[in-house]
Amino acid sequence: MVNALSMPDSTDAGAGTAQAALDTVQRRPRDAIAIAQRVLAASPDDDERSTADRAIGLALRELNDLPGALRHLRRAVRIAASARARALAQMSLGYVLANAGRTAAALRAVTAALPELTGADAGRARMQRGVVLHYRGRYDEAVRDYGHAIDIAQRCGDLLLEARARNNRGLLKTHRGTAGGDDDLSRAAAVFHELGLDLAAADARWNSGIAAGRRGDIAAALRCFAAVGEEYRRLAVPRPALLLDRVELLLSVPLVDEAVQVAAVAIRELRRRGMASDLAEALLAQARAALLAGDLDTAIGAAAAARTRFRRQGRRTWAAFARHVELRAEFRRGTRSPALFRAMVRTADQLDATGWPDPALITRIDAGLLAAAAGRTDRARELFATAARTRGRGTASRRAQGWYALALWRRLGGDESGAARALRRGLAVLDRHRTSLGATELRAHSGAYGQELAAEGLDIAVRAGAPARVLAWAERWRANTLRMRSALPPDDPDLVATLADLRMVSGLLEDAVLADRPVRALRGRQARLEHRIRDLARRVPGGSGVLAPPTVGALAERLGSRVLVELVAHGDRLRAVLVRDGRSSLHDLGTLAEAARLARWHRFGLRRLITTGDSAAARAGAAHAATALDSQLFDPLRRRLADRALVIVPVGVLHGVGWAGLPTCAGRAVTVAPSATVWLAADQREAAVGPAVLASGPRLPAGQAEVRRLARVLPGSRLLTGADATADALTAALDGAGMVHIAAHGTFRADNPQFSTLELAGGPLFAYEWERVTRPPGCVVLSACESGLTGVRPGDEIMGFAAVLLALGTRCLIATVLPVPAEPTTALMLDLHRRMQAGARPAPALADAQQAFVASGDGTARATAAAFICLGAG
Repeated sequence: MVNALSMPDSTDAGAGTAQAALDTVQRRPRDAIAIAQRVLAASPDDDERSTADRAIGLALRELNDLPGALRHLRRAVRIAASARARALAQMSLGYVLANAGRTAAALRAVTAALPELTGADAGRARMQRGVVLHYRGRYDEAVRDYGHAIDIAQRCGDLLLEARARNNRGLLKTHRGTAGGDDDLSRAAAVFHELGLDLAAADARWNSGIAAGRRGDIAAALRCFAAVGEEYRRLAVPRPALLLDRVELLLSVPLVDEAVQVAAVAIRELRRRGMASDLAEALLAQARAALLAGDLDTAIGAAAAARTRFRRQGRRTWAAFARHVELRAEFRRGTRSPALFRAMVRTADQLDATGWPDPALITRIDAGLLAAAAGRTDRARELFATAARTRGRGTASRRAQGWYALALWRRLGGDESGAARALRRGLAVLDRHRTSLGATELRAHSGAYGQELAAEGLDIAVRAGAPARVLAWAERWRANTLRMRSALPPDDPDLVATLADLRMVSGLLEDAVLADRPVRALRGRQARLEHRIRDLARRVPGGSGVLAPPTVGALAERLGSRVLVELVAHGDRLRAVLVRDGRSSLHDLGTLAEAARLARWHRFGLRRLITTGDSAAARAGAAHAATALDSQLFDPLRRRLADRALVIVPVGVLHGVGWAGLPTCAGRAVTVAPSATVWLAADQREAAVGPAVLASGPRLPAGQAEVRRLARVLPGSRLLTGADATADALTAALDGAGMVHIAAHGTFRADNPQFSTLELAGGPLFAYEWERVTRPPGCVVLSACESGLTGVRPGDEIMGFAAVLLALGTRCLIATVLPVPAEPTTALMLDLHRRMQAGARPAPALADAQQAFVASGDGTARATAAAFICLGAG
């Protein structure tokens, strides 16, 4: 937030009342307007009227009414009697003109004011011209003007002027990545607080959050934004432009879906308020979010609209940034032309010259890839070499991109092993960054920034035909969140209280839906609470340590007679690395798109059998889909699989497959794991040996009967039913339990899997809530619809109950990837627990129970059995 000049001007005593209005702008802008209106009503002299109009204009600017602000400031210039009063009004007019996107007029207004001002007034004008230059992208000139303003303020003893100039200089240095920004912001916030200027202090603290985000400390930035957001609400001052900073932070993770939503809100609000300068930046933010989301048409359209606005506003630097997004979207859309190449090189040079090193780097790498594809190897290597120089400085993503560029340079020179080393260095940089994020959700989404590096390393290994190296590269960027030592959320009473509020509102919402009552207000409250919980949960400080990918030998030692099948996406192909008896092999399984299509078809067939009942048509459809998917995935591997137990590491949409419904897996012990690294760690882990916990949720009579019958199979177990089966009671019981079985209605939230729920007494249990369990249960069985489904993010990061439990250290989770009928499931669950109680491991116990269940039932029984999978270490 750049500060304006609504500050004391040391005007003469006769202007005291108007000055009081001006003094109040940053404290209470609405009160400032009221005071100034009383001054105007009293018919004072022209200079005092000018000062009052100026106070109203600046207060309206704080309240984001730019048309009203411009109207009053123009009148302040027009009616001023003295040259000094006119110059001060011109100075403030220039600031608001810059906000409205009219930066050329703004610069003329402020520059015209300078010759008429001396002392502290001249310092204010210098700072105001710095603000306009800042908007126009003339950053070196802006820094110089801010510096002159600070020097004048120190000579005159004007603490407020110094604080404002430091705030603006600190923000600019933060954006440019130069030293000294944090010091300026801290000094500014301290002075504002000392002077009782709460709004200005909040703006400076918000800028400190921006600085934290820029240096990669996402948790600190989120904490800062949340705290300052509360302060803005207390002050009742809208700050729609600050949505842009939130988008920037979300994109840095990246939390793409949320960034898309926040950018849309920002555009709507800024357009409504006539804030043209910020609106252009919001369009650019929308383009960047759409690019990451793969919505290339929106990215190109929004970036072009932003570029047009920036050019009209004289903001050539910003226009170059918007052009970078346009060009990147065109490149990703498949455009490969000499014109695109020339535009990329030209834009990269412009971005470098105007202080945007990160987009310049990315544009230069894309240009190099385009040149390489066109056979211009020397030109491509030249571009990659330039880009590679950034690998030793800047943010984590910038350094990683530098290592990526070096790898591309080395590959073009035929140095494949050197390229692989560079890629590993880049991924190590990103590993350290992800560890610092702390919160599971942030870590899971941050996988997007390693995709290019991991894909390049995987390509090197696949082309070399080296299965062990393919496995190592596949593991290097797969489910990294679960390879990291978890960082527990803070013991935050606000988070606990807000989760309790959400549980209550969710219960009221469900009651209203069932009773056919209006739900709009409850849905709005639910959305606000979820937003608050996300902010609170993301404040987790970073953890430490990352599990290294295992060697084939380490996996073989633990596998024994089992076979590991790790599925790998390589371009548009699906490949498999198979590990058996200490040896690995690499297999092509066809196209990834076909496997995804068949997996969706298979899920549809199983769901149809479960929800509509057994029929010849439904049974035939499910069987046909199962045969087709089975053939693609396992025909190339069949000779090596024999009849051995399997450990399967899926990819993408295949995480939702009901494996027992495929002919090759039916009756076979199958364990599903997010990665081989996660499986090995879980298989080596000693399971908790505490008592069993059995719980059932409401509106499920069969669930209560199920856990009561299980209590006879598992003597000494703790039973939670009826009003005792609350979220708090169950979460506490999880701690150190050997076995946990929960029969409840479950809901999977694809939009945010951490809000997936199990319905319990008093309201739902959210996946978020289990992250604080310190001693994870050994094995968890969730007899609940879709409780084993996961949200899959870039890098095959998974989110949901499975991810939370495996990250905590639970050894094994048996859950469903489809809705399942309550009553028939009880027989399957009882048989499963009897077999495990008799000493069978979870995966073979589940496979045998599924086979027995299918043998005694129809097509619906087959589909119900297939819905259950064994995750972790079976």
